[in-house]
Amino acid sequence: MFSVLGDVTQQARSDAIIAETRDWIEKAVIGLNLCPFAKAVYVSDRIRYCVSEADSADSLLADLSRELRVLQADDPQTCETTLLIHPDALTDFLDYNDFLDAADATIEALELTGEIQIASFHPRYQFAGSGPDDVENYTSRSPYPMLHLLRESSVEHAALATPNVDAIPATNIETLRRLGLEGWRRLWLAGSRED
Repeated sequence: MFSVLGDVTQQARSDAIIAETRDWIEKAVIGLNLCPFAKAVYVSDRIRYCVSEADSADSLLADLSRELRVLQADDPQTCETTLLIHPDALTDFLDYNDFLDAADATIEALELTGEIQIASFHPRYQFAGSGPDDVENYTSRSPYPMLHLLRESSVEHAALATPNVDAIPATNIETLRRLGLEGWRRLWLAGSRED
């Protein structure tokens, strides 16, 4: 159990983590147009930010189960999507990557297959076949490990409204290659944790 001071400290930490995540959304996701669907949801304040206190895969699975149910129950006009940010769990990318199978199994166990999907983001995200410092990895690098819970109906709607949706990953890689690592670093001079 937290003391009152502990609650305030935890809340301040959560607020700082959310602020940094919002900064990443503004500068990278929206600012570089890495996700053409993000701006409308962000501007209309329909993103739920949940900072998990989990420090293990098991405790994170419990939080994930809860957040999947919350998203399913919420009105999409109020909450379109959820970012489950877990700064103390799965900080190693390989552990995080292995966890994604358990996350998908949780969706299946809750009978949410076809209703909610998970997109993955991590500070050390690394695509198969890429080097750790390859700039294309930054298309999926976030300030903290997080699971992005998405309504499949929202993804389908956004995809129908976006021309050439299949080209987004290649376009993002080209955007990051033009920007380069130095350009990426300049985005974060205002105090982000990104490298």
